[in-house]
Amino acid sequence: MNHHHRTSFILAACTLAVPTAAMAEQSDTNTNSPNHFSFAARAGFNISAKFKNLGNLTLHPNQRTTPNGKPYNYDNGYVYKDVSGSVDGQTWNWGYDNSASQISGNTILMNRSSVGANVSSPNGVDRSDANYGAEFVYNRELGKHGKMTYGLEVAANYLRVDLNDHSSFFGSATRTTDAYAFTPGTTPPQAPPAYQGSFDGPGFVIGSTPVSSTAAALPGGAAIVGNREFNANIWGLRLGPYVEFPLCNTVNLSLSAGLAAALVNGSASWSETAFITGGGTATGSGSGHDLSMLYGGYVNAKVEWQLSERWSAEGGVQFQTLSSYEHNFSGRTVELDLSQSIFITLGAGYKF
Repeated sequence: MNHHHRTSFILAACTLAVPTAAMAEQSDTNTNSPNHFSFAARAGFNISAKFKNLGNLTLHPNQRTTPNGKPYNYDNGYVYKDVSGSVDGQTWNWGYDNSASQISGNTILMNRSSVGANVSSPNGVDRSDANYGAEFVYNRELGKHGKMTYGLEVAANYLRVDLNDHSSFFGSATRTTDAYAFTPGTTPPQAPPAYQGSFDGPGFVIGSTPVSSTAAALPGGAAIVGNREFNANIWGLRLGPYVEFPLCNTVNLSLSAGLAAALVNGSASWSETAFITGGGTATGSGSGHDLSMLYGGYVNAKVEWQLSERWSAEGGVQFQTLSSYEHNFSGRTVELDLSQSIFITLGAGYKF
C-alpha cells in the first residue's frame, strides 16, 4: 500500500467514525482506561522448512537375489561365504553381470553405490504460503507524554504450520569398487548372461574378501523423489514496551518491540527413493515427534479504529525472528526457518 492509499484509508476511518458527544470525551475516558485487551486472527508468512541428510537410505541393488535367496550386496553382483565358511579365504558363492567390464587382470570388480549423506531438498517448502493462528494481547498503560501514551505489552499466540514437499531433485552419490582376486591362469565364467554361483557349490572360486577398495564421487548422480511433511503447533509469547499516537480523534497508531519466545510441538514424516546413475535404487522412510523452545525478538505496528468508548477494530503487521530449529526425525533432519517471519493480524480490542 503506497503513501497515498494509506493516507486515504486513515482519512476515511476518521471521517466514518464521526465523534458523538460521548466520543468527544474519549481522551478523558482513555486516561481512566489503562487496560487494553485485544484478540486477533493471525496469518504468518515467510515460514519454510527444509529436509536435510539422506544418510540412512538403504540401497536395494536391482531387487535381485542369489540362488539361495540372499539379496545382491553389489549393484552388479554379490559375494558371500560358501558352505565351508570360506575358512580358506575363497568362495564359490558369488555372481556378476558382465565379464567384459568386471574382469580386470586377475580380479573381479564389484560396484556398490550409495547416496551422499548430506543431500538436502534444495529450496525449502511453503515459504510464501500463509499459516494461520490467533493472538491475545494485553496492554497496560504506564504513562502519557503529551498526546502519546506508553506502557507494557504482553501477548500470547498460537500458529499452526503445515509444510509439505513433493519435489524431485538431484543429489551426490558415491560408487565404491571392490576387487576380488582369482587364481592367475584360470578363466571366470562368461557373462552376460549373468553368472550366479551358489552357497553349496561347486563353482568357480574367487577370494572371499576384497584385495582393494576405491571410492569415486558422482556429483548429481542420485535422482531423488518422495514426500516430506512437517507439521507443528507453535505456542508463542512476546513481551515489550509500546507507544501509542493518535492519528486523529478515532484512529491510533501503536508501535512495540521486545522479546519473543515460541514452543514448537512438531512432527515429521518422509518417504524417499533415490535412483542412482548406473547403480541401484535406494529407499528410506521415517517419522518422529519433537518439542523445542526457541527465542528471539519482534517489532509490531498496529492501527486501532475506535468504534466506541471501549471497543475498537484493530489491524497490524509484525516482524519476528526466532532462533534456528533443527531436529532429526529417524534419519532425516528438518530445518524450520522462523528467522524472518511476517504476521498480519486483524481483530477487536476492548479498554477498561
